[in-house]
Amino acid sequence: MSQELPEGRAPVAWIAGVGASAGLGAALARRFASGGYSVALTGRTAQQLQAVAAEIESAGGRAHAFAGDVASEAEIHGIAQRVKALGALSIAVFNAASAVRAPTLELTVEQFTQAWRTSTLGGFIFGREALQLLLANDQDARAPGGRGSLLFTGATAALRGKPPFAAFAAAKAGLRSLSQSLAREFGPQGIHVAHVVIDGGIDGERLRSNAPQRVAQAGEDGLLNLDAIAESYWQLHMQHRSAWTQEIDLRPFKEAF
Repeated sequence: MSQELPEGRAPVAWIAGVGASAGLGAALARRFASGGYSVALTGRTAQQLQAVAAEIESAGGRAHAFAGDVASEAEIHGIAQRVKALGALSIAVFNAASAVRAPTLELTVEQFTQAWRTSTLGGFIFGREALQLLLANDQDARAPGGRGSLLFTGATAALRGKPPFAAFAAAKAGLRSLSQSLAREFGPQGIHVAHVVIDGGIDGERLRSNAPQRVAQAGEDGLLNLDAIAESYWQLHMQHRSAWTQEIDLRPFKEAF
């Protein structure tokens, strides 16, 4: 189902959790920019954001870099006001995470707290700001796509915890529950809230740098392709409101589950 874009200024896509160009956040930004959206990029590192924004603009798109900490209420509120000034928000994606890895008896309170702050608290702060902008946009809640979408990037750990990912699993499970709560509350108001379970390794800079052996073992199409993932997010956003998906899982064809 294709969703017509509003007339006038380009609708806005706000992506939080944008890092390196060869990462999911950047791939999502490129996909929505290619679809005609003005893209707001949020992440911790201004230099990386500016590089992704420049890449998008060189391809003919519109992108704006707004660096900040997703777990900071003040910073994200400030960025939300800058996003609002760009135009009507139509799609917001929370893609931030803190992949803490440690055996439980070696896991520190600081590490556990950081995982929760980034994934769960950050998801709440970002989601609350994005929802206010979505509710205030000019899109008719009765339109085929409703007022817009709020999408969360999840992980297999949100469904089942295992060592050495206790902190990551707890944080992602909290994010998943948050997405369900928001979907039930704001779906009737015309906002599509969905949670995307990434079940497998992503073929991006982080995995290739930190686990080259795993990349080699995965073989052809054994990792999730960045552009293929981004296309799934695009299709979620384009769904007709009579058949919205609340949760989708994405995995390579040969991934065990």
